Amino acid sequence: MSEPLVIVGNGMAAARLVDELAKVALGRYAIAVIGDEPRLAYNRVLLSSVLAGETTSQDIELRPASWWRDRGVTLKYGCTATEIDVDRRELKIENDESVPFSKLVLTTGSSPLRLNVPGADLAGVHTFRDSRDVDLLLALAAQKKRVVVVGGGLLGLEAAYGLAKAGAPVTLVHLMDRLMERQLDAPAAELLKSLVEPKGIEILLNANTARIHGVTRVEGVELVDGRLIPADAVIFAAGIRPNIALAKEAGIAVNRGIVVDDHLQTGAGDVFAIGECAEHRGICYGLVEPAYEQARALAWHLAGREASYAGSIVATNLKVSGVSVFSAGDFIGGDGSEAIVLSDINHGTYKKLVIAGGRLTGAVLIGDVGDALWYLELIRTRQPTQRIRADMMFGRSLAIRSEAA
Repeated sequence: MSEPLVIVGNGMAAARLVDELAKVALGRYAIAVIGDEPRLAYNRVLLSSVLAGETTSQDIELRPASWWRDRGVTLKYGCTATEIDVDRRELKIENDESVPFSKLVLTTGSSPLRLNVPGADLAGVHTFRDSRDVDLLLALAAQKKRVVVVGGGLLGLEAAYGLAKAGAPVTLVHLMDRLMERQLDAPAAELLKSLVEPKGIEILLNANTARIHGVTRVEGVELVDGRLIPADAVIFAAGIRPNIALAKEAGIAVNRGIVVDDHLQTGAGDVFAIGECAEHRGICYGLVEPAYEQARALAWHLAGREASYAGSIVATNLKVSGVSVFSAGDFIGGDGSEAIVLSDINHGTYKKLVIAGGRLTGAVLIGDVGDALWYLELIRTRQPTQRIRADMMFGRSLAIRSEAA
């Protein structure tokens, strides 16, 4: 008889876990997926493409309903989990129903941060995080509302790009001195800024939000330096916070995220966590690829195979506001490292490879990202690069040809 395995959350991590379990433990578990978003799991990375009109909300669904049925999964979406009873091994959901489990996996994701500034509770202040937010932002763009996006990381840039392409006048304000400071060095960020601004986005750096003006609705955004930006709406895209409340209230150990070990197990027996809500060795990744790696490791563990998760190489490989961007590993470098840089501003291309100890340890690419996955493989495998060092900047084909010569 199949063991009842309950997954809380119906996002990308949950979908990947079901997929991985179907490969290595099909039939071992009777799987139920409980999620509060009122739709099938979808690719959150493509939300800005929906906002920009480049694809549809239906097209970003990860799997059709039939895929879940074929794998024997019971789906309960649009349904909020309210309590975990660890001792009785029951999950309670909002209609007072209890779902028993043998194993429980938390994939509760994260929530957008809302800045604690005066006026943050005015009508017209929104976030950009899920498909419900996209519907709100599309309505703003259709009305040609003036929008200020707060946050120059990936989420902020994607919100700004989608809104601008949909027809809204957009100003992006960012506290730091460069865009995407966690993923890009200064020259890469400057190039990205120069490529994004012609798309109809005004970008203000070193811009600290002081307050949001308005009586009942948003009328403008005031910066700490006194500048006032007229606005009909404000979008907060200044970071995320792991959703840990359900675990914390159940007495499961949490820090910034839900604390897990190398088997992705929490402090409670047979309760696991993966994805944006999980904290492994002090790190909450907040990215898709680590969630997928965690799902693979957990599926193997739940199948009774030898498997553990030792952490992920942080990498970004996306189109950001229509510009191809890749970064991985230690792209800044430190003592004992060297950087190889190729910069062609006129063609919108920037490449930086960081080498330490004869191995590639980090990379940043803007524009030309054709060899991104090869560079990521070199970083992950720690392959010696002495023989290809002279040619690796010019791509995999030339480097391998030189190595073979």
